[in-house]
Amino acid sequence: MKTAVEWLAEKYNYVTWMRNRDEISAGLADEWRKHYLDQAKEMEKEKITKAWKAGDGQHDKVADKLAKQYYEKTYGGNNE
Repeated sequence: MKTAVEWLAEKYNYVTWMRNRDEISAGLADEWRKHYLDQAKEMEKEKITKAWKAGDGQHDKVADKLAKQYYEKTYGGNNE
């Protein structure tokens, strides 16, 4: 299983490859990169939430809240 960072690196490499071949515009490449970055952030957020639920033994609502607080503190902002 790939990490969110590994997955994102593959996607960015693909976009760069497509851009270098002039198969997509610079604007479209930027849109794709933003979309892939948002997806990777969501993947990481889900991973953190699952870890809190599995490791802490808390009820789902408590674990969700703690995971969200950790994610926002670690990665900054409200990245939902």
